Amino acid sequence: MSEVYRTFTSESVTQGHPDKVADIISDAILDAYMEQDPNSHVACETCVTTDFCMVFGEITSDAVLEDDDIEKIIRDTIIEIGYDNPDLKFDGHKCEVVNRLHAQSQDINQGVDRGDEETGAGDQGMMFGFATNETESLMPFPIDLARKLTNKLTELRESGEIPYLRPDGKAQVSVNYDEDGNVLSLDAVVLSTQHDESVSDNQEKLKEDIREKLFKAVIPEGLMTENTKEHINPTGKFEIGGPHGDAGLTGRKIIVDTYGGYARHGGGAFSGKDCTKVDRSACYMARYIAKNIVASGLAEKCEIQLSYAIGVAEPTSVMVDTFGTGADIGDKSFEEIVRENFKLTPDGIIETLKLRDTRYKQTAKYGHFGIDSLPWEQTDKADDLAKYIQ
Repeated sequence: MSEVYRTFTSESVTQGHPDKVADIISDAILDAYMEQDPNSHVACETCVTTDFCMVFGEITSDAVLEDDDIEKIIRDTIIEIGYDNPDLKFDGHKCEVVNRLHAQSQDINQGVDRGDEETGAGDQGMMFGFATNETESLMPFPIDLARKLTNKLTELRESGEIPYLRPDGKAQVSVNYDEDGNVLSLDAVVLSTQHDESVSDNQEKLKEDIREKLFKAVIPEGLMTENTKEHINPTGKFEIGGPHGDAGLTGRKIIVDTYGGYARHGGGAFSGKDCTKVDRSACYMARYIAKNIVASGLAEKCEIQLSYAIGVAEPTSVMVDTFGTGADIGDKSFEEIVRENFKLTPDGIIETLKLRDTRYKQTAKYGHFGIDSLPWEQTDKADDLAKYIQ
């Protein structure tokens, strides 16, 4: 076996993690507005703690959603995630719900919504997208595996296959790479899952179930070696979790939502923001561009940066980094190729990726990138890009 050159770690969290609960609620409200009015402007934040949920932010929409409608969306979403029991101290049936959503500032809206003119960016900032040929999904291997673990953990709970699981959980993997960037093995696997009282004094039962029904189902054979460090509920019992264990806020899992720290991040969160907000839509476009560049053979690894000014349609900059893996493209630059083949204004992004037709709660639940059904994960531009290879 090749020698370990570096070890990289990424984590993911389940839907029942308090910050993810907040993300999912924010996107559920966004979806409800956009379903009635696809041109809605939404910036919805959520905070959750013991038996309490508050939504707050700004909405401009022709959709008709009364306070009772918003409350029902919140409660239904909490119950759907799995918090439907008063014993969890966060119960969608009975928790306090506070709605502080209000109209959007006209100072901001005038720069975004300009009638027949090109839509301006909803904020300034820089956004990154990334792709690598490490996995079939063209995602970095560590976050790809960590997310598969948390999604499978949720599946095992929802199906009842492991009946004592509760909604909160985390997975973390440390991946060994050789000098050429090939995955060698797992240095460590960490899995923490909330559970009911039936296994509080029998953690060995929990560990065995996790090994047999989760690790063996998800982790590729051969990656766990005799040297792999395994930590399953390393603090012991984990009965108290979710919003009762820790307060949750929208937008605090931006690394989980993207590339697990493997690529750079501009700092903007996604959930609760409509598609005119380039914090979200431009990150999706940057991923779409990077994935098509890698799928085309133009590069083995690619990072895209886009930047915008509030109220201005065209990006203020475009950067492409192929980390020395780029193909020969002659006199063209990668930036020129991107501008020639992709529409980078907010309207262009929305049209290309059909963002007014997308439902966003699924992204907060299962992952914003690496899910084949999402429009920005398509590689329909790969053939066009491959023509630039000399």
